[in-house]
Amino acid sequence: MEGKTPRETEVVMSELVLPNDTNVLGNLMGGKLMYWIDIAGALVASRHSNKVVATVYIDNISFKHPVRMGEMLIIKAKMVYVGKTSMSVKVRVYAENMKSNSEILTNEARIVLVALDDEGRPCAVPRLIPETEEEKAEFEKERLKKEGKNNSK
Repeated sequence: MEGKTPRETEVVMSELVLPNDTNVLGNLMGGKLMYWIDIAGALVASRHSNKVVATVYIDNISFKHPVRMGEMLIIKAKMVYVGKTSMSVKVRVYAENMKSNSEILTNEARIVLVALDDEGRPCAVPRLIPETEEEKAEFEKERLKKEGKNNSK
């Protein structure tokens, strides 16, 4: 099974934040954002594995800045680590105010997904081939995190 680079499977999604997506303060609801983050992560993992995938967990989601109604949400998702059947995707979310032409990082998340075979069982995935120094550092960070979890059991 050959490997793939993060560049080959990354995803960029754009969404317009509409009134139905917001809370009473006019800010994007957290649940709606998590929905879009999960979709972006699943698209990356499906591209990488060429399989149906399932979210195992969202390790981290941080809310740094509110997203306002009328802003454009830009979701950038990229594979950072691959194990035997699981894949770690880093997601960054930006809000673009189209009136002021400004963009701000609003959220970051890390999602772990697993590839599934035709019977719905976890199956092997292609290895990840990090290219840049940043990708190599992210891969090593995730590898150490995974080893730490496995050693604590």
